[in-house]
Amino acid sequence: MIDFRYHLVSIVAIFLALTVGIVLGTTMLQDPLLNTLQSETSDLREQSEELRAQKDIADQINAGDDQLIGAFADEMLADQLNEARVVIVETPGVDDEMRAGLTARIEQAGGTVPGRLSLTDRFLDPEQSAFVTELTDQLAEGVELPRGNAYERAGAELAQALIAADPEAEDAEPADDERPGDGDEESEREPALDPEAVLAGFAEGGLLTQQGEPAQRADIVLVLAPAEPFAAAADGQAQGQEDDTAATGNAAVLALTRAFDAEAGGAVLAGGTSAVDAGGLLAQARAEEVGFTTVDTAGSTSGDVVTVLALAITLQGRSGHYGIGEGVDNYLPDPLPQPRPNDSQESGRDSGADTDADSE
Repeated sequence: MIDFRYHLVSIVAIFLALTVGIVLGTTMLQDPLLNTLQSETSDLREQSEELRAQKDIADQINAGDDQLIGAFADEMLADQLNEARVVIVETPGVDDEMRAGLTARIEQAGGTVPGRLSLTDRFLDPEQSAFVTELTDQLAEGVELPRGNAYERAGAELAQALIAADPEAEDAEPADDERPGDGDEESEREPALDPEAVLAGFAEGGLLTQQGEPAQRADIVLVLAPAEPFAAAADGQAQGQEDDTAATGNAAVLALTRAFDAEAGGAVLAGGTSAVDAGGLLAQARAEEVGFTTVDTAGSTSGDVVTVLALAITLQGRSGHYGIGEGVDNYLPDPLPQPRPNDSQESGRDSGADTDADSE
């Protein structure tokens, strides 16, 4: 008959066998396992050191490139923006050093920055779109604006307020059948948009602030992207969501830039490399295949020079996407723009042409 002691001895034997197996197993496997882990750790350490060395070399090369570009920037930018007026429109979160560097390069190229507009968070808040529409209509003063959402209409109005009027169009005499008759109120021309009143109205509404005198002073508009993507755009893209009922900050800024591009015949959207990250303003612009010029390396020595060259080609009627992000045409415009003649040079050429014609 099997009693309790038999069961107890069997259980003790089982646990003893397990203990002996564990001891033997760990003893036999310990050395090979440790050797494998040590080998892998050594390989990873070597790879890390190699990558660190490669990064140090890349940093040194980039620093040298910046020094080289800085040394020849005068020659590269000479007269590229001669007498051109560049109004800067910046989004909330723009890096101050980037803006200051671009302003200095614009002036180095012979251009001027007569003024700057800084959009506020309220302007880009989708919940304020109804207010943006109401204010835009109030400030239009009877001037017909294109159809579209709040930011497309506001962009068209701001574009008219910023872009310099065409002097040839102002000096042109109306045709006889277009001249208003005496006392004929219906034939009178629509009142022109008051640019200073428009900018003041948007400022009083808390939608923007202005520095300098941007009202109808721009030959071209440079729009600056924020240092980091707008939170709403980044969160929405991360979650795979889109809100068709309310424009994000990206959509609002792109609508404004399209309006500036249409009014001036060209605009440039520039930002740092973070602007091509997920949810970035430049990433969305290129995904939508916008027709205006973009640059994604602004804020660096070479990137600021490229941005000025991008402004120059835009003034010459060209466009492109430049930098290092996805969808670029090249790092910089190719071919490079020609120096921009000033008024005296143009008049000299005209008089020379007249002289040649008279001599013939």
